[in-house]
Amino acid sequence: MDGNNRQESLRIALFTYSTKPRGGVVHTLELAEHIQNLGHDVHIFALGKDEQGFFRSTSFPNTFIPCAMGEKNESLDNRIERYIDTYFQFLVTHLETPFDIYHAQDCVSANALWQASEKGLFSFFIRTIHHVDDFVTPRLIQCQKDSIYKPDHCLVVSQYWKDRLISDFGVDSHIIYNGVNIKKFRPPTNAQRKNAQKKLGVSGKTVFLSIGGIEPRKNSIRLMKAFDLARQQLSKLGLDSILLIAGGETLFDYTSYRAEFFKWLHDSDLEIGKDILLLDTVEDEQIPELYHAADGLLFPSVKEGWGLVVLEALASGLPVLTSDISVFKEYLRHEENAFMVSAEDDSSIAFGIEKLAVDLPLKQRLASSGPKTAKLYSWENTAKAHLEYYYDVLSEKSKPLFQHEF
Repeated sequence: MDGNNRQESLRIALFTYSTKPRGGVVHTLELAEHIQNLGHDVHIFALGKDEQGFFRSTSFPNTFIPCAMGEKNESLDNRIERYIDTYFQFLVTHLETPFDIYHAQDCVSANALWQASEKGLFSFFIRTIHHVDDFVTPRLIQCQKDSIYKPDHCLVVSQYWKDRLISDFGVDSHIIYNGVNIKKFRPPTNAQRKNAQKKLGVSGKTVFLSIGGIEPRKNSIRLMKAFDLARQQLSKLGLDSILLIAGGETLFDYTSYRAEFFKWLHDSDLEIGKDILLLDTVEDEQIPELYHAADGLLFPSVKEGWGLVVLEALASGLPVLTSDISVFKEYLRHEENAFMVSAEDDSSIAFGIEKLAVDLPLKQRLASSGPKTAKLYSWENTAKAHLEYYYDVLSEKSKPLFQHEF
């Protein structure tokens, strides 16, 4: 296929390192389903580190690459090396169907695809770079660099990361924004809201929600400190507030950060179960209920690729507090569709939390504008933009599409 006939159906392989509900995996599943709905063949490959498959049901073919458990004291670098090698060896021995597009969604699968392309399994591959992490271990640093420099084509999900790739790596990329499932995420009825709060045991409380687990990028420790400050002020106004923290699955080792988080929590006046509810990984069908139960989303991240959680909250009509980092400013406006604060300032975050709790005109404005913003970012439009990009890439290729007979 040369890409000039844009009515011809494509065969697309998407690759991810995980089956868990991280942002990049959610992106991959939604992209696959909406591309499939547009009449194309999509197949997802993922490391299957357990027997459970993806965190939610899917409508497209997928292959889980068996990945054995590592040794008990395996280092993070060795684990990453093992993941990449497992992925690569599987592609070499089992990838039998030729695809038109090979598209990696993370640094692990991108490294495996690079090695496979070097072996001649296919002539080019694409990588979506959702964001660039601040890795400190040698293998992870090299893994990330190779996953940026080695792909033949790079996609990003925001202008901010397009600019960063140019300034930090000299790599050009193409922007395709993330989407949101507006059928799944929508404002609740009063009955849905009451039922969601009852199920969580938070009826009668002012409920704040944080999704993304406990990790540095999510600014979890500073958020907890800010919530404690805000909780004390809200208590003086007769408001009983609680913070729900959901999510927890990650590739990386945040043991020391989590230890610091729980030490501060232990030394504070906050009580787990009363003031803070730790939900860990939540079933996919329960995520909308979290948005329905909450009075506000708290998302003061220090780094994001785009912020899928923010879009989901907006679509759900939930007032949103975010940090004022550049990527959020691409689709959020302070006090119009979000309340934006300094990610580095406990008091700034605390003030924002208080505003979401007591400023009724602000809450109503944010709740009303959120779904309008979300409608601008549908997964169908994201899928269509990917297809146009795929056709553009194919039309640029002068060499044969496949170099290897399967």
